[in-house]
Amino acid sequence: MNPHLVFWVPAGLRLALVLAGGALVWHFFGMFAGLVVALIGVCGMLVVQLQYLYQLSDWLHDPRSARLPDGWGAWTDIFSRLYKLRREDERNQAELAEWLARFRQAMTLLPDGVAIMDDVLFLEWCNPAAEQHLGLQLERDKGMRVTNLVRSPEFIDYIILGRYEQPLTLTLRDRKLIVQIIPFENRRQILVTHDATESERIERMRRDFIANASHELRTPLTVINGFLEIALSQPDLNVQTRMAHLRLMTEQGRRMQNLVEDMLTLTRLESIEYPLRPERVPMRPLLEQILQETQALSGGRHTVTLEADGPDIKGSTDELRSAFGNLASNAVRYTPDGGSIRLVWRVVEGKPEFAVVDNGIGIGPEHLSRLTERFYRVDKSRSRETQGTGLGLAIVKHVLLRHGATLAIASVPDKGSTFAARFPAASIYSQEG
Repeated sequence: MNPHLVFWVPAGLRLALVLAGGALVWHFFGMFAGLVVALIGVCGMLVVQLQYLYQLSDWLHDPRSARLPDGWGAWTDIFSRLYKLRREDERNQAELAEWLARFRQAMTLLPDGVAIMDDVLFLEWCNPAAEQHLGLQLERDKGMRVTNLVRSPEFIDYIILGRYEQPLTLTLRDRKLIVQIIPFENRRQILVTHDATESERIERMRRDFIANASHELRTPLTVINGFLEIALSQPDLNVQTRMAHLRLMTEQGRRMQNLVEDMLTLTRLESIEYPLRPERVPMRPLLEQILQETQALSGGRHTVTLEADGPDIKGSTDELRSAFGNLASNAVRYTPDGGSIRLVWRVVEGKPEFAVVDNGIGIGPEHLSRLTERFYRVDKSRSRETQGTGLGLAIVKHVLLRHGATLAIASVPDKGSTFAARFPAASIYSQEG
């Protein structure tokens, strides 16, 4: 139907009704009465229209669909259309708010920092990662210039030069950050930060590992090759000298073999191709074997005892033998002659624990956090003298990780150390499980 007719026909009928009423009164009561009645009717219609205009004006100050009046006459259709428009707008706003909440939640969970700036670098918004990376606080710093918040000459030069095609690498707040600015819309820019501290640490460990492994292998190879050259250049060496050289080459060859075996063990422990296959580990026979090996390594120079009151557990016998043996052999290497070494298998607060307790030289607190790094040695000369490869505690760490266990280290210089491998309660073997 034509919308003009929908509006004008009812309005015309209402006006005609008022005039007809005035004419009827004129007929029965005279002209004056008829004009008065017609005027009152028109004024009433005008008041009603003004009332609805006022309600519309009031609603426009707070346009909520719940506050919209019902209306009368043509106003019913007007308010009905406004209601539909407002409801649709409210739905759109709700959807936008939901999407905005999802976007902010996603930005909050991102490991990379994201900050939105205007064209003159005033901060508009940033996620928690950016706050952590750059030392910002959104509530405090919103509306402030980013170059005044991030005090770094490299960062300021990067912004001034405006060469945003390549990211900037800088060190800030003891972190290595990769920073890049991305133009966004006409008057906004996105600042993205990536924390490369862990990647740098891993890369440094890789470089150190290659350098240390090369150094460890080069030493025995140099000894072996040197003695072979002597043997070739001096074929008339006496038997005693020859035997001494052979003994030294055998020692260095065994050292190199141990190093290669430990490196292969670490590779296997880290590989996903060799998952842990738990089995029942008879702890008493295993610990007695480790006791014998420790006593043999000590050669009677230490008092080595075993206290085994704990249960059998689930795990890999070979891997646990390697881990426990490394802990015990370390105690031998770093305990002076005449010292004591205790091997303890017990349950602490419902959890199995293997501890190696010695009264050796101890370890300074500055070394404790790095003990499980590959080739890290507290006393390099002492470790090499006792044929240590520098990989023992790294092997222990990876074996315990595969068994869901942790390594706790307590040490006091010149008093001794305690290395404790703590297993979860679920690792205890039971006939039902």
